[in-house]
Amino acid sequence: MPRTILSTADLRRPVVASAGVRAFARGGYHGTTIADVAREASISPAYVIKLFPTKDRLFAAALDACFDQVVDALEAGAAAAADRSPEGVLDAMGGAYAALIADRTLLLLQVHAQSVAELPEIGEAFRRGLERVVTLARERSGADDAAVQRFVAYGQLCHLLVAGGMVDLAEPWAQLLNAGIRHPD
Repeated sequence: MPRTILSTADLRRPVVASAGVRAFARGGYHGTTIADVAREASISPAYVIKLFPTKDRLFAAALDACFDQVVDALEAGAAAAADRSPEGVLDAMGGAYAALIADRTLLLLQVHAQSVAELPEIGEAFRRGLERVVTLARERSGADDAAVQRFVAYGQLCHLLVAGGMVDLAEPWAQLLNAGIRHPD
């Protein structure tokens, strides 16, 4: 059976996309340049442009890499669930996600993506990632649509609370929003 030999570009694309996750998470779409991502990847800006001809494609590739990690974590959570009921599997997936976003990089990239989802390539990548999460949650848990919707909704509320620095607030309104939400440690 012949072996597939990857080109240097094929090998570097995932490295650059991963660097894009970190760079865009720090600066957002508007505050991050291709040169910033190149610096993070330790390659030239010209080579980044060769791999990803537009900033939108680069951001979309970073978002795809982000959702790859999210789906992998959710899959691992589902596989490790001690309680195999739909609720138990979704709970285990939620725990795995909370652990994953303890490093806020992936969370912040998703928040930044939401803010520029009107850009066609980025919006498409965001929707594609969310579709993967919803499909995985439905298939792995066997939960009904309402439970899957709640799972995603609570995940988004967790994003809002963590990104907005509201996790440890003692005010009653913040406590109400945080009740029952598992946050990263």
